[in-house]
Amino acid sequence: MLTVGFISENLDKITTSLEKRNFSDFDILNQIIDADSQRKNLQKKLDAFLAEGNSIAAEIKNLYKTGRGAEAEGKKKRGSELKTINASLKVELSDTKNKLQDLLLQIPNCANEIVPPGKSDEDNQVQQAWNNPLPQLDSGTMPHWELAKKYNLINFELGAKITGAGFPVYIGKGAKLQRALISFFLDEADKAGYTEYQVPHLVNEDSAKGTGQLPDKEGQMYYIDKDDLYLIPTAEVPLTNVFRDIIIKEKDLPVKLTGHTPCFRREAGSYGAHVRGLNRLHQFDKVEIVQIQHPDKSYDTLKEMCDHVEGLLQKLELPYQILLLCGGDIGFTSALTFDFETYSAAQQRWLEVSSVSNFESFQANRLKLRFKDAKGKNHLAHTLNGSALALPRIMATILENNQCAEGIKIPEVLQKYTGFDMIS
Repeated sequence: MLTVGFISENLDKITTSLEKRNFSDFDILNQIIDADSQRKNLQKKLDAFLAEGNSIAAEIKNLYKTGRGAEAEGKKKRGSELKTINASLKVELSDTKNKLQDLLLQIPNCANEIVPPGKSDEDNQVQQAWNNPLPQLDSGTMPHWELAKKYNLINFELGAKITGAGFPVYIGKGAKLQRALISFFLDEADKAGYTEYQVPHLVNEDSAKGTGQLPDKEGQMYYIDKDDLYLIPTAEVPLTNVFRDIIIKEKDLPVKLTGHTPCFRREAGSYGAHVRGLNRLHQFDKVEIVQIQHPDKSYDTLKEMCDHVEGLLQKLELPYQILLLCGGDIGFTSALTFDFETYSAAQQRWLEVSSVSNFESFQANRLKLRFKDAKGKNHLAHTLNGSALALPRIMATILENNQCAEGIKIPEVLQKYTGFDMIS
């Protein structure tokens, strides 16, 4: 969430950023400034009346002490009036603060200057591409959903029976390959200095609001009405909320967290051939990396996190490309995002497998996540996160790109985790 001060001082910058994002309700900026001005005036009035009330209370006490009870009784009338006025002002001030908060929650993060304009993912810019020739498969090769059926690795129909479409069941070597990928990603994160957390898969409203999943403008969150809890769409939510309302010492930055969780997304409006099989699911597994960093170092950290994800893809020997997201495709909370895609040889298209983002202080302001500098002054930290990695499309490209006459070859880096080098 942007601060009111930042909005007031950077209207031109924010307007340019919102235009990149194709955001059109610019009047909301003026509403925020007006609501904040009203809040300040109400607070000033309330403070003045509270001070007057405290002064009168002290005066009444002194009058009684000095035997001037009649004068004290006269003062009580004004004291009673002030209590009524203050009660009304407190309600008005609370309503104004809530209105201001609701308005601020509607404004997306200020996009970094290098974010290109654009309306959709078609306007994203390729920053780095696979240097080797893309894999070419012989005629008669299969997409992953057919391979999964042939080798009894994933049963989509069984998942649909148990739950519904988008909830696959992994079986035998399919389940072991899934577990191998999770272990590999977590071990690589551990080597990179991330502390592993096992976190809840449900969060409360404050947690979802803190990282920007609420308000849920796209209808992606699964909500459990009876318990007022949300199924997490990514481990980013509970991992980052570990430090909600926390003040970190500057010397302890960066804080590096990782965790594996299932992720739940309604994916409302998703249909067609492009979501077949593992391409888009309602439940999937993902290893997430999160960093809390000093503002002066967060963009160096973003590069470091991108390098980490790139290293994973190289070790898996998967063709990949890195995209800089345009204003129309970047997430609500992000200032800058790079997407990673792997190439599916059987489907002959690129599949997104990771997003790495710098949120700057946007999430930290919502979370009240701060750090204390050497002089004892508190500052908002910067938060970053990345998928390292999301499993479904990684699994899909491994199955598709490594199929051969003998079966499906397992990438060498995974063989110590799977215990086999071939699915046949």
